[in-house]
Amino acid sequence: MIINLLPPQQKRELRQEELFRAVLILGIVLLFFLASLILILFSIKIYIQSVTHSLETLVQAEQKLLHTAELQELRQVTDSNNREILDLKSFYEKQIYSLPVLNKLFEALPEGISLTSLSWQRESGQVVISGFSPSRDVLLSLRNRLEAQEEFSEVYFPPQNWIKPENIDFQTTFKIAL
Repeated sequence: MIINLLPPQQKRELRQEELFRAVLILGIVLLFFLASLILILFSIKIYIQSVTHSLETLVQAEQKLLHTAELQELRQVTDSNNREILDLKSFYEKQIYSLPVLNKLFEALPEGISLTSLSWQRESGQVVISGFSPSRDVLLSLRNRLEAQEEFSEVYFPPQNWIKPENIDFQTTFKIAL
């Protein structure tokens, strides 16, 4: 046990000094705590900002990748469509329009001739027709008309077409100039 023999005035001063030191120590501890808390919160803020920035960068990279993938898909679809259009164009350019040629053939048919078959080989341009002629004169008229057309060449009537004078079943071949 400690006996304090100091006068009451000094006792109060000592007491105030102890209280001042205690408040000072508590203030320093509180100030240190606040400074530490501020530094911790600041470091958390920096960490969150860096994570946010890295996530934004990843999102942008994914968007670019998605955009690039969409562009590639669109480019593939466009290329495919262009190839189909070119194929169609090539197909239509290679087409031989048969209607004008058939019109010329039917214009060359004299009155009384009836066709029973018509065969056309596009690659060679070879046409074979068969039919019925009421007479040799009508058949001769057909041959002359076919030979007179510029579109038809190498007109050939086999000799058996000319044997009968009437009711002739005939066959002829010719080429179409493409």
